[in-house]
Amino acid sequence: MSVVLVRRSFLAGLGLALGGLALGIADDASAAGTTVPPSVATAGAATGLHSGVWVHIAPDGLVSIVCARSEMGQGVRSTLPVVIADELGADMAKVKILQADGDKAYGDQNTDGSSSVRKGLDDLRKAGAAARMMLIAVAAKRWKVKPEACTAHDHQVFHAASSRSFKFGELVEEASDLPVPSGKDVKLRPMSELRHVGTELPLLDAPGIVKGAAIFGADVRLPGMLIAVMARPPIVGAKMARFDAKRALAVPGVKRVVEIAAPAAPYGFKSLGGLAVVATSTWAAMLGRAALDIEWARSDNATYDSTAFREELRAAVNKPGKVVRHVGDVDAALAAAVTKVEAEYHVPHLAHAPMEPPAAVARVDGDHCEVWASTQNPQAAKDELVKTLGLDAKNVTVHVTLVGGGFGRKSKPDYVVEAALVSRAVGAPVRMQWTREDDVQHDYLHTVSAQRLTASLDASGKVTGWLHRTAFPSIGSLFAPGVTHADEGQLQQGVLDFPLAIPSVRAENGEAVAHARIGWMRSVCNIQHAFAIGSFIDEIAAAKKADPRDTLLEIIGPPRIVSTAELGVDKLSNYGAPLDKHPVDTARLRRVIERVTDLSRWSEQRKQGRALGLAAHRSFLSYAAVVAAVSLDAKGKVHVDEAWIVLDAGQILNRERVRSQLEGAVIFGVSIALHGAITFRNGAVEQSNFRDYQVARIGEAPREIHVEIIASDGPSGGVGEPGVPPVAPAILNAVFALTGKRIRDLPLDRAGLA
Repeated sequence: MSVVLVRRSFLAGLGLALGGLALGIADDASAAGTTVPPSVATAGAATGLHSGVWVHIAPDGLVSIVCARSEMGQGVRSTLPVVIADELGADMAKVKILQADGDKAYGDQNTDGSSSVRKGLDDLRKAGAAARMMLIAVAAKRWKVKPEACTAHDHQVFHAASSRSFKFGELVEEASDLPVPSGKDVKLRPMSELRHVGTELPLLDAPGIVKGAAIFGADVRLPGMLIAVMARPPIVGAKMARFDAKRALAVPGVKRVVEIAAPAAPYGFKSLGGLAVVATSTWAAMLGRAALDIEWARSDNATYDSTAFREELRAAVNKPGKVVRHVGDVDAALAAAVTKVEAEYHVPHLAHAPMEPPAAVARVDGDHCEVWASTQNPQAAKDELVKTLGLDAKNVTVHVTLVGGGFGRKSKPDYVVEAALVSRAVGAPVRMQWTREDDVQHDYLHTVSAQRLTASLDASGKVTGWLHRTAFPSIGSLFAPGVTHADEGQLQQGVLDFPLAIPSVRAENGEAVAHARIGWMRSVCNIQHAFAIGSFIDEIAAAKKADPRDTLLEIIGPPRIVSTAELGVDKLSNYGAPLDKHPVDTARLRRVIERVTDLSRWSEQRKQGRALGLAAHRSFLSYAAVVAAVSLDAKGKVHVDEAWIVLDAGQILNRERVRSQLEGAVIFGVSIALHGAITFRNGAVEQSNFRDYQVARIGEAPREIHVEIIASDGPSGGVGEPGVPPVAPAILNAVFALTGKRIRDLPLDRAGLA
């Protein structure tokens, strides 16, 4: 069915509404040739009960719940609304899920940093609880009983003592006149009463995805819409010296060629600039782009070369850097060492490579801009549009479609800005479509890094000193000039927060200049730091001729809460969470290690000669451990035969989606370990598509991935990212167990073993 979105202006501010609280409701109408996803508009003129911006209960009992985070297959639309419904006491068969537009009224909407549950859960529960309390208040008044004597479940309010009940819809009109409970007045249910929490919930969007009815960024259709593709500079910072659009305009279907000016550094979320070819179809636009005659001027980054830059990073970690963690006297420990273990590690640039390349549809009409985008962060997109177009924020709307994979790429809205700029130039709706090649060659890349670790061992084999040097271009270079060191937020990802029961520890950060757009990717800097630390501990075990599991547990030390003083840091940003609520807890880290090695029959299988590797890591306030088993085929190619992963992420809401994300994390980690590498020559990315930037194929996936989620009633940590960091070191440690060859440079296929 073709539908058009009818949008009313959003009521500004949390809690502002007519006769109650603020929320939005989808309002669809038919229009030929138009396809857009249902989106949220205001319900201010509608009857019914509103609880915050999240919950609306109609007089007929239909409960509409808003999901303000983006759905990327992780099941956020199948999890957060269900928690609200449980808190309310709603029947999910009578609940409608709505997708929020980008609006500050929702607070943080960025679906990034494994934060959807750990940051937003309490506020969402309060919205459901407030609506429940309002309904109960009306029922109790009618029955002349105390509210405490009433309960809400199965879409009704009950008074058990008198066996009376009211359906939600029967209470809505009167409840909408009540003040909305807030703050300490909101009484949450015990977690044990949330009937769906911790169960295996279905993926609500799955039927639409399977049937092809789900709407992603490239599926949006508007009347008169044109398609655009961009010719962007091959080197970051390059400008056009000359171009001739005549040949492109001669291609049938091509309507316009639009120039977008190259931005000045720092690049942030700006378009890279270049030429947009606008046509009646994607194919015509691509043919037009291929016909363009562009000459690019030389950029300051034109000499960027991966091989040469690797040597720059090596030099940076082979000399003292900025001290970021310090306990005891490392120099004295190293000088007194009976045995010294040293190693250097290198992780190349990585691309996000989601299955769906970026796409956004924009309609700019005078001083109004409306966008439909496959975005992880609609508020960032809205802010960038306001800044770039010079419009009033109230006249800019960003609708969120389903996201076909993001991994952090689609929280950067440069492609959304491009769509709006071209729409304004041509005076028509425009879909800006990136191709796979565009995405690989113009990505916000995961940083390239070098690390050097040195450990001192005494006569008994105990580690007495630990020196960790790391150097990599910082994400901060994207937003400010002259940034050559990592910030504390990036260093907390394995360098500052990895617990070490070692008397002398020092970590240093070396200088590194960015020559490409550096962004965050799934697990961010935990990728390189977990790889180095997980591999290095395995090297220490080999030097001691000890069991890697026993060595890892010894280095982590006994169960304890690790203070900042013990870590050797003044403070720890701790992923934005207070340390008293989410401390560095070695008991939890030890538990996942012990459990994954039990699950994999670590000791037994190693005695039988099976090549196993182990690694563990704390990230995004959760704890994960991985065991990988590898073998060589007849051609000497490494295959990851089996993997075991255990996660402690505190309170789990949707076990099925957590299990799926952990399985995906293993595949993501296999891709990094075996293939992942973006390289530069003469300032340009050398890779272009899956043929030369490979991800793990079906035949390369482990034949079985065993997942265990540790039961916990503690505060929720992250889930989407923590499973990734231990995977690559576990695989490479297994390769060492199998071949005796230590791989310190990712990916494995460069070593001739993949």
